[in-house]
Amino acid sequence: MKRLFTASEANQLWLTDLTEHWTSSGKLYCCTIKDACSNRIVGYSIKSTMHADIVVDVIEHAVARRGDAAGSILHADRGSQFCSQAIARALRRNDTVRLMGRVQSAADNAAMESFWSPLQRNVLNQQRRWASRQDPRLAIVVTWIERRYHRQREQGALGGLTPSKSRPPRNHPWPSWPKPKLAPIPSSDHTSTPYDGKTSLSGVED
Repeated sequence: MKRLFTASEANQLWLTDLTEHWTSSGKLYCCTIKDACSNRIVGYSIKSTMHADIVVDVIEHAVARRGDAAGSILHADRGSQFCSQAIARALRRNDTVRLMGRVQSAADNAAMESFWSPLQRNVLNQQRRWASRQDPRLAIVVTWIERRYHRQREQGALGGLTPSKSRPPRNHPWPSWPKPKLAPIPSSDHTSTPYDGKTSLSGVED
């Protein structure tokens, strides 16, 4: 791929990565998938632990939202969460191909920084310490992804459009997005909210 993280069609290339942020209740982990065609975040999962299940959840979330992901390429770095057998099974189940970045090459996944860096700077770092995991979760989903990133943040790669206004090919129409319905995050540092295929983790039903 030679670091050319662009695509001419929706569902052709997905980019994934995860980040963490401290709260007074412990760390919060967020994993997202971005479609390289429109730069839309097509799937995300937010949990209190960083295991392979957070990546499995985000894959199932993206596939459920997009409908048919057969043949999609999922690019990730070589972090342990992305190299597990559970991830390989989830990708095979959805007929999706995994493409790993080069060893010790952060530049191979730099395309995701256009999402993480402003999220950290404009939302998460605005408070010295969040009181609970639920507060930054709401900020990530409602304030950043659904409002500012998708609807307000114009991007040069999209010709000055926002991701929500970019138009994919007709054979891959974007779904309509209902209002977010967020389930509370467990207070324990060692528990996570499993993906049940019904609970809405974002502005689109899982």
